[in-house]
Amino acid sequence: QVQLVEFGGGWVQPGGSLRLSCVASGSISTINTMAWYRQAPGKQRELVAAITSVGHTNYEDSMKGRVTISWDKDKKTANLQMARLQPDDTAVYYCNAARFRTWAAGDYWGQGTQVTVSS
Repeated sequence: QVQLVEFGGGWVQPGGSLRLSCVASGSISTINTMAWYRQAPGKQRELVAAITSVGHTNYEDSMKGRVTISWDKDKKTANLQMARLQPDDTAVYYCNAARFRTWAAGDYWGQGTQVTVSS
């Protein structure tokens, strides 16, 4: 089993930046992909960014150029650096871990952290 805990959500003004972190514990040696998803009210959960154990990355089209995902295996932490945030980015952001190198959602989820972008 793998446990994921997110940190770093909060309120930010349009155009601002935010950094989310996901700390993993448990059987993390079995994990080969870390990802961030988000879910806005009334919408489906969608992929924001993902990174594999060999460093391949995948970004949702609307986020390209505005977010960077990284994975510090020594610190067991996956980070999501977000910039130029807009109100449409308001959502609950979830950390996800998969046992395989895949762009599909894995079995493990964090509890989510709220990101609110407003003036």
